[in-house]
Amino acid sequence: MTTIKGPAIFLAQFLGDQPPFNDLESICKWAKSLGFEGVQIPTWATSYFDLQKAAESKTYADEIKGMVESHGLQITELSTHLQGQLVAVNPAYDKMFDGFAPEAYHNNPKARQEWAVQQLKYAAKASQNLGLNAHATFSGALLWHTVYPWPQRPAGLVEAGFKELADRWLPILNTFDECGVDLCYEIHPGEDLHDGISYEMFLEKVNNHQRACLLYDPSHFVLQCLDYLSYIDHYHERIKMFHVKDAEFNPTGKQGVYGGYQNWVERAGRFRSLGDGQVDFKAVFSKLTAYDFKGWAVMEWECALKHPEDGAREGAIFIKDHIIRVTEKAFDDFAATGIDEDFNKQILGLK
Repeated sequence: MTTIKGPAIFLAQFLGDQPPFNDLESICKWAKSLGFEGVQIPTWATSYFDLQKAAESKTYADEIKGMVESHGLQITELSTHLQGQLVAVNPAYDKMFDGFAPEAYHNNPKARQEWAVQQLKYAAKASQNLGLNAHATFSGALLWHTVYPWPQRPAGLVEAGFKELADRWLPILNTFDECGVDLCYEIHPGEDLHDGISYEMFLEKVNNHQRACLLYDPSHFVLQCLDYLSYIDHYHERIKMFHVKDAEFNPTGKQGVYGGYQNWVERAGRFRSLGDGQVDFKAVFSKLTAYDFKGWAVMEWECALKHPEDGAREGAIFIKDHIIRVTEKAFDDFAATGIDEDFNKQILGLK
């Protein structure tokens, strides 16, 4: 018996206009040929998936689910990383994030945010129609530009920022609750929810909402020098999704966490294909298994060096080799003496 399901693949980095990456059916055939058992679907890829239609039409949702399953795969979860980012955008980033929304909402932050909120609500219902129990997203960020502040943050700024963030997300969380789906924030630099402490501050503001859960990705913690194993000990009850992504952090006398404005190849912290970085995945899979994590192990390919198709092929094997089949008996059962209350009392000196 295994608790973790997989291997699965997040399709976001593989979308393209050339076969087999130009439509959902073709990319499913490709994923299955590599040994994957599930696909995580990015909902902003409108040529692959109509999010609003999946929310409003159970028939359409069933058709998509049936097509994926016809290729021997399952839909693991949907993702709204881009739309979630737009729920909360500091004006300093407006121009750069406009590209995450349809052109009709560019240069109109209010309309863009309203569109993003509706997208998340569609995602809750679409997930329900597809029979899914978890969903991936980003929190967005109002405070990120003050993460390492100079001048110092004004008194009350952080409190006000997290209150506003919570006010924006609470109606969305309630919609996910109505649909019976956990909303899993990927804890990520650039988001206001970027580590355990920031997540806890948000959780307090949303009244410990039962649907405010976590997508665990150890690669983001390697780049922050955060203990990604003890993180599981702290938050395992809230971890409902798992991205299997590797990373490395090699600081020098010239460069550290912030990267010196360099591109990915030249940074001290880099995402890598599975097995090429520094994440101790044997320990990660062991911890998640010990805590009875029942979700999917979803490969997310991001690498500064290796070709994505090679990363995907190797990644399917890597995940399969790390999933633990749980033993049904203790290793020392051969020496068991059975249950005998009188015998136990004798050992304890009570009889």
